[in-house]
Amino acid sequence: RLNLTRLRTSLMAAFLFGLFFLVVQPPSVPSRPTVLENVVHGASSHHSDSELPVHSNGTIQQLPQTIIIGVRKGGTRALIEMLSLHPDITAAENEVHFFDWEDNFKKGFQWYVSQMPFSFPHQITVEKTPAYFTSSKVPERIHHMNPDIKLLLILRDPTERVLSDYTQVFYNRLQKHKQYQSIESVLIKNGEINLEYKALNRSLYYLHMQNWLKYFPLDHIHVVDGDQLIKDPFPEMKKVEKFLNLSPQINTSNFYFNKTKGFYCLRDHGRERCLHDSKGRAHPHVAPQILDKLYNFFHEPNRKFFELIGRTFSWK
Repeated sequence: RLNLTRLRTSLMAAFLFGLFFLVVQPPSVPSRPTVLENVVHGASSHHSDSELPVHSNGTIQQLPQTIIIGVRKGGTRALIEMLSLHPDITAAENEVHFFDWEDNFKKGFQWYVSQMPFSFPHQITVEKTPAYFTSSKVPERIHHMNPDIKLLLILRDPTERVLSDYTQVFYNRLQKHKQYQSIESVLIKNGEINLEYKALNRSLYYLHMQNWLKYFPLDHIHVVDGDQLIKDPFPEMKKVEKFLNLSPQINTSNFYFNKTKGFYCLRDHGRERCLHDSKGRAHPHVAPQILDKLYNFFHEPNRKFFELIGRTFSWK
């Protein structure tokens, strides 16, 4: 009986010890992306990988190493889709508007990183927001984040860009059953070019480029010829690969001309895709004399832009 009592006492002690161990043992935490720490509003992007959100498969969310800064209606969507053909590129799905929208910028870099895709450490993260190019505050803010970042700027003939800009607004208002102005009424005021029309300002490339060159050297900004990208995308994309120090992976087989749509579509590992139907819309008819006024108006600004970047384009 004494031995039985001792056995019961030993079992009870073991049970109580085990119960105590379970109570004091911290609960296990499931593996999940960690929170970006020490990245404060206006801080630099130079953080250790341990500070970045990490996924269980080894991918991370990180600040972009490349940004497509514009220009609106210059071909930014086509550029990011074509660039995404490269296996070492991972791109944000949406336009983030971090550096140009105050409400977003106030959220800080932790929020900005949360908008980025998960990527492997060897991959380059890219985001595109076309409005960055024409926003005066953006160059300084991006430079503060990372002065060594590589920037992509895609431009078209400024007159064509203005017409595309109008066309987008026209269709947006049409779909919402809102009133719209004719192209002539927004372009011309009292017989002269309407300098108050915002779309014209967006095409004064030299004005905006001057602001960017205050913060970044020219070799940090690669200008993509948007008109050539539409006509023959492969040579332009080879230049982009070289600028980003990417291995040559994009080739001619990635592009095929869609006669129905009238522009190039993409082929990736047997899967074909084209840009949205909103891309490549026909421009409204513009009277020849108004077009001539536009071409003459942009002649001097274009010359200044060519001089600024040491390069010319086949613009009218």
